[in-house]
Amino acid sequence: MKKKILITGITGFVGSHMADYILENFPNYQIYASKRYHLSRLDKIQHIYERIKWIDCDITDPIATEKMIKFVKPDRIFHFAAESFVSPSWDHPHRYMSVNYNGTLNILEAMKKIKSRAKILIPGSGEEYGLLEKKDMPITEKTLINPVNPYAVSKVAQDYISYVYYKSFGIRAVRVRTFNHEGPRRENVFGISSYAYQIAKIEKSNNNKKKILVGHLKDKRNFTHIIDIIKAYWLAIEHCEVGKLYLIGNYSTKSIYTFEKALKKLKSFSTIKNLKHKTYEPFIRPTNVPFLITKKTDFEKLTGWKPKISFEKILLDTLNFWREKIKVS
Repeated sequence: MKKKILITGITGFVGSHMADYILENFPNYQIYASKRYHLSRLDKIQHIYERIKWIDCDITDPIATEKMIKFVKPDRIFHFAAESFVSPSWDHPHRYMSVNYNGTLNILEAMKKIKSRAKILIPGSGEEYGLLEKKDMPITEKTLINPVNPYAVSKVAQDYISYVYYKSFGIRAVRVRTFNHEGPRRENVFGISSYAYQIAKIEKSNNNKKKILVGHLKDKRNFTHIIDIIKAYWLAIEHCEVGKLYLIGNYSTKSIYTFEKALKKLKSFSTIKNLKHKTYEPFIRPTNVPFLITKKTDFEKLTGWKPKISFEKILLDTLNFWREKIKVS
């Protein structure tokens, strides 16, 4: 009998890549997934839709969530369902807490009720570290969090409630905080994907007078390809100690760039020369996070994971994804 994996958020960026990885590499697992009946977009998983066992469930509904967990009785849970775009969180703080905190709580409570022994991956965010200075880099497991946006606060709450359920009820929560990851299928509201989308649109129109709209460009990050992150998540749920916090991110100095430098590289890959950009006020956040840079941490030492995909390939894969999407639109 196949083991059962439940993926929440499978229709999104990370969840769809996770499903691809499992289907390609672990045929002894059956994937179950939640979707919100008529609300979930299915474009990212259309190619594998028939290979998934679907459950209609909005995780913000505790009754539906409990019913899903009781029905599946999963051996592993990858919990990717989240409100993940930072910018709207100032205008919709209740929504972010409802999905990211309450949704997670509903899953944990359902697991408690059925005495589940499943491991559940709780993916946090480097954004939880918030406003730190250059002198505070690199971020380690001992770095104190200082969140400065509602999204980050909701992810802190998600992380801490999973720790509470681990300590109080023995829920086998695998806690990680993941730094910036990019690649194909990333929505075009996020920085690098937004630049790539706009470049692809300009290429299609062949109009180099049109400017790329950007927000704050000076923030510095270490970037990892989504495929490398997916492999890390599998290693995490298989090998990491439950209850303990792990950091996942590309620690190579070759992966550290500002968004300004990322934009410059993307421009150099374009078929349109002399592309210009301009700051677009609605893209400017009330608070920004200047530095999110980690180093080799306990996770790499435990699992041997090492990112293999270059920053240039991250950018090209993202740009080519949007070129293909726009070509058929």
